[in-house]
Amino acid sequence: MGRARVGALPVALLLALAGCTGGEAPAPERAPLTTTAPAGDDPAWRTLAPAPSQRTEVAAAAVDGRIWVLGGYAPDGATLATAEVYDPATDRWSRGPDLPVAVNHAMAASLDGVLYVAGGNDGERPSTQAAHLDGDRWVPVAPLPQGRSAGGLVALDGRLYLVGGVVDGGLAADTRVYDPGADRWDSAPGLPTPREHLGAAAAGGRVYVVGGRVQGIGDNLAAAEAFDPAAGRWSPVADLPTPRGGLAATATAGGEVVAVGGEAAATFEEAEAFDPASGRWRSLPPLPTPRHGLGVVAVGDVVYALAGGPRPGLHTSTANEAIDLGG
Repeated sequence: MGRARVGALPVALLLALAGCTGGEAPAPERAPLTTTAPAGDDPAWRTLAPAPSQRTEVAAAAVDGRIWVLGGYAPDGATLATAEVYDPATDRWSRGPDLPVAVNHAMAASLDGVLYVAGGNDGERPSTQAAHLDGDRWVPVAPLPQGRSAGGLVALDGRLYLVGGVVDGGLAADTRVYDPGADRWDSAPGLPTPREHLGAAAAGGRVYVVGGRVQGIGDNLAAAEAFDPAAGRWSPVADLPTPRGGLAATATAGGEVVAVGGEAAATFEEAEAFDPASGRWRSLPPLPTPRHGLGVVAVGDVVYALAGGPRPGLHTSTANEAIDLGG
């Protein structure tokens, strides 16, 4: 999903253009893992308070221990400006200020305690919007040089890195780097494997991008690559064990990159964790509610999977599930 100029089209055609019909995609591939978690020693997923509204293709990030779920699609296909906030300490939701622009497939991250949102699809094309939250209001920052959706926004060492995704005309060819002090987006090398609907996270001083797809849900990728800002270049790491697009990723306080969900002919229950120190992946217990277009956020070592579509294409949910990887 997230293609240009689809806002006025019927939902069936919108899904066909977006590659989200699901009927003709191959069955999900299952690749062997480098390592697996010890039998009988796995953590377990917990079901938490459901979100107030059903959504998919959301953006999500945590600030001060609370998780913000932003934008996305409503069940009827409408693009939303909705912001809902989950507090893990109380297992309660509240409403936040609406986004400045209604967008699906947006990207969000927390940088130095400040929540940012960038890009997304405004219902017709990839958006250039970018803003940060100041109290109870969104404040615009420098717009993206080019509209972008279905990529990843990652905070690392005082900068935001916007990786991959869709631009007018195809896949993004570069990485955009936001400097909040200068309020400026600069350009950096793009992904060696251009893609969209990917997972992105920062760990150990590098930006990781895992999985994703090229066009439709039959083009799922296993590629995993890391960007070193100091060296200014990307390098490959061990492939994601289960090739998939429509997933999301996060990094835990313990330094693991965790990839959850996705879609092909069905939605993926896979949750897999990468250890940058060993260069190996391990399998986690399956996601109880397999989803794509979900938000995946870590608060400490607890990984939360929020909203998303339980079936391929335009489907929505209020699901909220978490797993504690701190043990």
